[in-house]
Amino acid sequence: MKKGIILVNAYYDLPAYLNQAYRLKEEFSKLGITADIVASDGIGLYLSDGNVKLTDVPDFCIYYDKDKYLSQMLEKAGVRLFNPHSAIVACDDKTTTLVALAGNGIPMPDTVSGLLCFTPEKKVSKETLDNIENTLGYPLIAKESYGSLGKGVYKIDDREKLERIAEKLKTKPHLYQKYVANSYGRDMRVVVVGGKTVAAMIRRSNGDFRSNIELGGKGEKLETDERLKALSEKVARLLSLDYCGIDWLFGENGEPVLCEVNSNAFFGGIEHVTGINVAKAYAEHVNAIIYGK
Repeated sequence: MKKGIILVNAYYDLPAYLNQAYRLKEEFSKLGITADIVASDGIGLYLSDGNVKLTDVPDFCIYYDKDKYLSQMLEKAGVRLFNPHSAIVACDDKTTTLVALAGNGIPMPDTVSGLLCFTPEKKVSKETLDNIENTLGYPLIAKESYGSLGKGVYKIDDREKLERIAEKLKTKPHLYQKYVANSYGRDMRVVVVGGKTVAAMIRRSNGDFRSNIELGGKGEKLETDERLKALSEKVARLLSLDYCGIDWLFGENGEPVLCEVNSNAFFGGIEHVTGINVAKAYAEHVNAIIYGK
C-alpha cells in the first residue's frame, strides 16, 4: 500500500492552514495514495537507547509544521520529508534565508541583521541605531526573523520610531531592510513545485504597506516572464525546496526584489485566483519522487 502522512501542528487550527492538508489528502487519494492527516502530538516519535524511534514509518511526510526538532528527528527515523529539514530551517528564519541566498545573484533589499541582546536592561546603543539609519535611510522596514502572515513587520519613518522598535525587538532575532517604495501595498507570489513554477499572482492591499491576502489583500493572476520564473526556480533550487511560495517586491523599475521564501505557503488563495490545481502538482511531484510515477 502507498501510504504517507500529512503532519500538522497540534496547536494551530487556522482554516487556510488546515485546508492545505485536506486538499493534498484529496489529490493523493486520486493517485491511489493514502495520506493520513496527523497532528504533531500524535506522531509517536521519541528517543530511546540513543536512537530516534518511530513506531510506523510512512513512505513520506508532508511537513506542515515549523518545529525544527521534530523535522530533524523524523529524518533521523528514516522519513522522507517534503520539504527537507534543512529547507524548513532555512526558510523559517528570514535572516537565515537571506544569508543562504547571498552571493548567488538573487536581488534582495539592503539588509542589516538585528543584533541580539542578552541583557534586556541594556538599551540599544547609539552606534547600532546610527549604522541602521546610515545604511538604509528612511523609511525602512524592521522584521522579526520568525513570523508569517505579515505579523512582526514594521514600517519605520524616523529615528524615534527606530529607537522604539529596536528596543521592542532587541531580544528577538530580527532584521532591518531598505524600504522598497515602488512595491507599497503590492507584491508577487510565485509557487514553485519540484523545481518548476506552477502558479503566480500579484497581491494588492487596500491601504496597508503589506499585501498578504490574510490581511485583506486581493490577488490577481500573473503571467510570469522568463526572468521572474528563472529567479524563482533558482531560489527553490538553492534552498532544496520541493514546494515553496516566493514573495517578490517590485523594484524601482519593476524588477523583482526578493521579500521572503515560505516553505509552507498557503495555496488556497492562489488556486482560487489562478484556477491552477497547486495541490495536484505537489501530490504528483511527491508521487514521482517516492514511487517513480
